[in-house]
Amino acid sequence: MQSLNHFRSLPHVVAKSWWRMGLLAFLLRIFLPAQAQQTSPQQLVQQVIHNELTADQNDHSLWMYRDFDKVPSKSTVTLVVQTAQGTVSKTIELNGHPLTPQQRAQDEAKMQSVVSDPAVRAKQHKNSAHDDQQSTALLKMLPYAFLWTETGQSNGEITLHFLPNPAFQPPNYASRVFAAMAGEMIVDEKQKRLKVLSGKLIQPVEFAWGLFGKLNPGGTFRVVRSEIAPGEWQITETHVHIQGHMLIFKSINEQQDDVTSDYKPVSPALTLERAAKMLTDGTVAKELGILQK
Repeated sequence: MQSLNHFRSLPHVVAKSWWRMGLLAFLLRIFLPAQAQQTSPQQLVQQVIHNELTADQNDHSLWMYRDFDKVPSKSTVTLVVQTAQGTVSKTIELNGHPLTPQQRAQDEAKMQSVVSDPAVRAKQHKNSAHDDQQSTALLKMLPYAFLWTETGQSNGEITLHFLPNPAFQPPNYASRVFAAMAGEMIVDEKQKRLKVLSGKLIQPVEFAWGLFGKLNPGGTFRVVRSEIAPGEWQITETHVHIQGHMLIFKSINEQQDDVTSDYKPVSPALTLERAAKMLTDGTVAKELGILQK
């Protein structure tokens, strides 16, 4: 009889045991130190990418800034002004020297075409939208295209290392190149925002068995993002150094360094016409604190 009563009471014992275990788990979640509840590196990357995409969707800010762009054939310093209608720019240096009168006239004509020609503005918007789509697609790949490990935390930054994920199937040419990289990501620990993303091509990338193109191992990229105002992050450095060939006869020698700086906010009410005038009469250079040669 005692044995029978024991078995009859067993469900109550089990239920009471599960209840105690549930209570214990709840208390542990509350009182265990934060380090016992760390997110995985992949979860952290997912959170960072979510923050970046959300911020980008909600970002309607406009800026004026200085842009330095260098490729093997030339280097330029340009002043850029964004408006709700489009973006206008003025080149102030070419290969380290002020523009000649002829070069200034050509640059002025290019700026005015943005102001006066809707087709030029439409092309500008289309190119910008295409770049945004590509950037978004590559950002969304990050958590899944690579295997992530955390390598350190210091000075408010978290450093993560990544290697290609053998299980990932790149959907297009751009992602094939991206997914053949290894490198690191540096994250702002407090805001969970992307600060630095750098990679190196660790294996050759061939298109159509090398007939349409091949990129050589060793190519690198580095993107730096900076907080230019509280909660406002922008890409301030882009460095791409990749070598290879495309379409059998055409060489690729992507050697580009682009650095932006001296950001100042622009009013949403600023028109293209007014922005162009500010570039022409030196107002933008003055506001950015840039001395023109």
